[in-house]
Amino acid sequence: MPTATSAAPVSKTRLWAGRIISTLVFLLLLFDSVTKLFKPAFVVKGTIELGYPESTIVGMGIALLVSVVLYAIPRTSVLGAILLTGYLGGAVASHVRHGDALFSHVLSPVYLAVLAWGGLWLRDDRLRALLPLRS
Repeated sequence: MPTATSAAPVSKTRLWAGRIISTLVFLLLLFDSVTKLFKPAFVVKGTIELGYPESTIVGMGIALLVSVVLYAIPRTSVLGAILLTGYLGGAVASHVRHGDALFSHVLSPVYLAVLAWGGLWLRDDRLRALLPLRS
């Protein structure tokens, strides 16, 4: 007999929706981390405009890359999502401090964090048991 904390089995549709959303988040953030590692001119310019020295770019790229890889591995995906949430929270703070537009810059990391957790929630029955949606 199911209890209030047990999760229903993942339907194939829910599982694939979660995988697709998680893959999109993974690819976007993987691209962002790789560009920080190779430091093309547009990344250097944007980072300096936000008030960070150029010497911090590679470190941010490594932190993001580790978080993204952890998010992609099923056994560590929750830890990866937690780390990504912290990283993206820092991006929000940077854009607020810089005075950027709310919906296009300040909230775009929030959108990514919501998608990361949403994709994980859709594909992970343990997370759904921990955070159930109630009707």
